[in-house]
Amino acid sequence: MRKLIVGLAIAACLSVNAQEKTKSSAPVTFGVKAGFNASTISKVDQYDNDQKLKPGFNAGVFANIPVAEKFSIQPELLFNQLGSKTEEREVYYINSDRYSREVDYKKTLSYLAVPVMVQYNILPQLYVEAGPEFGFLLGGKDKGDITTTKTSGNTTTTQTTTFSEKIVKDLYNKFNFGIGIGAGYYFTQNFGVTARFTAGITDIFKENSADTVRNNAFQVGVAYKFK
Repeated sequence: MRKLIVGLAIAACLSVNAQEKTKSSAPVTFGVKAGFNASTISKVDQYDNDQKLKPGFNAGVFANIPVAEKFSIQPELLFNQLGSKTEEREVYYINSDRYSREVDYKKTLSYLAVPVMVQYNILPQLYVEAGPEFGFLLGGKDKGDITTTKTSGNTTTTQTTTFSEKIVKDLYNKFNFGIGIGAGYYFTQNFGVTARFTAGITDIFKENSADTVRNNAFQVGVAYKFK
């Protein structure tokens, strides 16, 4: 895993090194990070309902490679949990009977993510960052509840059905691409906090006749550098 991270970092920083005249003598550092995701899927017909932020998590490793006095490249290898939480509400009538249908469901998409961030140190302990994120779909699940309430005269009956099923991976693009921007602050040389927003660029579905459906996520977490 460390070899993979180093290889990605070397490829990412070659073009930057070619333009930078000032090289940093700071050593390459490795670390681990983990955090909380709040994700959504961008608006499309089948998701055009009351969509909420879906909680998830991310965790993995990174390498931080200084390429200039204030700049560094940070490739990461993360398990990244994205998706959406949706609420659907509808009322309809059949003859004189009134039906109320409520659907609450979560779509969870799990990715192996490889962000490659360019970081700029505003202060020795404070940085801002931006860069691409490459994701590879590992799998996912749709899970939720369907509640139907029927009112006929003075009689009301309610039925709730729970469902949980794996996504059909053949319907989804295996590759996901996004752009991330964020910041971080290190309280010590080793321990820091991070925040990042990643906007999806590619469609999560292989075939989609409506608008492009994209992953979007806000991440907050902690990082620890080994020194």
